[in-house]
Amino acid sequence: MKHLVVLTGAGISAESGLKTFRDANGLWEGHDVMEVASPQGFSSNPELVLEFYNQRRKQLLNVKPNKAHYDLAQLESKYKVTIITQNVDDLHERAGSKNVIHLHGELFKIRSTKIENDVRHWTKDLNLGDLDDKGNQLRPHIVWFGEAVPLIDDAIQICQTADLLFIIGTSMQVYPAASLMNYVSEKTPVYYIDKNPATVANQNLKLIAKPATIGVKEAIDQL
Repeated sequence: MKHLVVLTGAGISAESGLKTFRDANGLWEGHDVMEVASPQGFSSNPELVLEFYNQRRKQLLNVKPNKAHYDLAQLESKYKVTIITQNVDDLHERAGSKNVIHLHGELFKIRSTKIENDVRHWTKDLNLGDLDDKGNQLRPHIVWFGEAVPLIDDAIQICQTADLLFIIGTSMQVYPAASLMNYVSEKTPVYYIDKNPATVANQNLKLIAKPATIGVKEAIDQL
């Protein structure tokens, strides 16, 4: 089976109704992103940050995967598919995708502020005073601005094995995720699906300037 690697960003989730911080002037649900998505923000106002992610979690419970998510999941019958996503939702998994790497963490997980490998599944509110077994505050399992991206090396190795690459719903502006396409072979066909695509230099690039729910099916038809 050929290995299809899929890089997904906020655009694919937006079509399910999830908002992104790039919607309006760098604001995320009315907040400066550094207030709610940085270690400094958490240190200065942990209640605000926890409540922000509580609201994101509730929103995620009320949306569903869209056609693009399902189309990608169905490709597993014909290809070895690895999805590398910048998204913190579980919509790929709910649509049936089996091999998903979350570069920026997951909304339905939390972790200890002191013990990094103490990660737990969590779908309810997380509050100040919710502690791990050692008495440390629990925090969202999200990679905030300024923090290392633990899975980036795994993602690079996966991209190096790609026979095909899909890039879906991403501005290609957030690093290190935006650099991943540089690790596929120069001969690897690349399909870039986005309704407002960035300028990308790649001689094997096939641009589909459409929303994910339309463009993914179009890319599949071209394979």
